Amino acid sequence: MKASHVHDELRVVAGEAELWAALADIFVTAAREAIARHGRFAVALSGGTTPKGAFALLAQEPRRSRVEWRALQVFFSDERCVPPEDPQSNYGMAERVLLAQVPIPAEHVHRMRGEIPPEQAADEYAVVLRDALGEDPQLDLVMLGMGPDGHTASLFPGTSPIGEQRLLVAAPFVPKFGAHRLTLTPRTINGARRIVIAAAGPEKAEALQRALEGAFDPNLTPVQVVAPANGTLTWLVDRAAAALLS
Repeated sequence: MKASHVHDELRVVAGEAELWAALADIFVTAAREAIARHGRFAVALSGGTTPKGAFALLAQEPRRSRVEWRALQVFFSDERCVPPEDPQSNYGMAERVLLAQVPIPAEHVHRMRGEIPPEQAADEYAVVLRDALGEDPQLDLVMLGMGPDGHTASLFPGTSPIGEQRLLVAAPFVPKFGAHRLTLTPRTINGARRIVIAAAGPEKAEALQRALEGAFDPNLTPVQVVAPANGTLTWLVDRAAAALLS
């Protein structure tokens, strides 16, 4: 079984700057479509350098005016178990670069509370998702990245909660860091209307080749669990990341 699905789209752009622009444009389009459909845009943001570049573009013209910021419901695909002011916090980065720069009502920004016990934070976030989006929450856009080890969100090799179909949010222990992480589960990610996985740089090339052309083994390459049930998946990569693809 391969990791490819009929709805997958692979877009290759020149470099990281082009990747930031393309990711920001996907955000703008997805926001417009969702708000036209049901009056709100529920998006899960990710951490990392690529989203940061896209967030900076979204906070500036011309894109800033193209988004109806008041209609956003902002969530996070994963979080480190740190307080929001910690430099490692995904929320902290998004807040500084984007959320504080645009008119999103504070009560529409839903952060994972990395500073409380991980299991409690995961359970609490599932309640937050259901309160905002209903019993079986569907996000309009989930933004993801991929690490050189093939992880996405905080689903790491050897720790994938692939068998966990019940939970919306998990708190896996990641041996590599000797720490827990908070993450949306495959169930929540794959329920989204649209998913975009952004990856840039030569250090991602091997993992991307494994993910798209290798055997299906989510314990080795967790990003392979991303397979939207009814939505679309876009792989957005630069040439360096795509270098090994046939």
